[in-house]
Amino acid sequence: MANDPIHQFQLTKLLTLDVNGVDLSFTNSSMFMVATVVLTSAFLLWSTGGRGLIPSRSQSLSEIAYEFVAGMLRDSAGSQGMKFFPLVFSLFMFILVANMFGMFPYFFTVTSHVIITVALALLVFLTVLIVGFSKHGLGFLQLFVPSGVPIAIMPLVVAIEIISFIARPISHSVRLFANMLAGHITLKVFAGFVVSMSSIGAVGIVGSILPFAMTIGLTALEFLVAFLQAYVFTMLTCMYINDALHPGGH
Repeated sequence: MANDPIHQFQLTKLLTLDVNGVDLSFTNSSMFMVATVVLTSAFLLWSTGGRGLIPSRSQSLSEIAYEFVAGMLRDSAGSQGMKFFPLVFSLFMFILVANMFGMFPYFFTVTSHVIITVALALLVFLTVLIVGFSKHGLGFLQLFVPSGVPIAIMPLVVAIEIISFIARPISHSVRLFANMLAGHITLKVFAGFVVSMSSIGAVGIVGSILPFAMTIGLTALEFLVAFLQAYVFTMLTCMYINDALHPGGH
């Protein structure tokens, strides 16, 4: 199992719970999701508790994260979009911390399971639908009718826009899931090469230098990817919220 790159994604029941035939067991994935929420909440509450005029390092880090997401949301959806800041900030911090958790050995990467990323993407998708129709009514359908398109090709363009809109939760979720899954598998494969080659003696140890260097490089790349995927998911969320607030503005 040590060199099995898939074993790291296996769900393990920590507390078995069956309610009327529905499996509600508490798994390692559940534990790391709870840990992500608890750690993130505790850090933000602790770092901003003092609210000093001269911020500490922890307060500065929290303020940087706040301004980073707030600026992204303002640029994408305008001042009206700031009412959705709690949702967008929560998504960004959850995905970022969950991704970073997965970088530690023997920890679990919850975003490597598509059911988690689909749930997050559907949350955004349903929020856009509810806000769009509640704010604009049938005027929200303007989102599927781009301005300046000739009447002759309008039906085709509208069909493409509708299909693209329906596919949003798929692309939104699969992008995060696939990147985290593929990156961790690749990292585990190269790390497995190091262990396997080192076990065959001096020649193997020399031969393991290259995969060891690749493992170090991939680890650094995975930390970057962990941040970038949180950023991309959040940026797309901001753009989708803008569509809900301004459906005729694209």
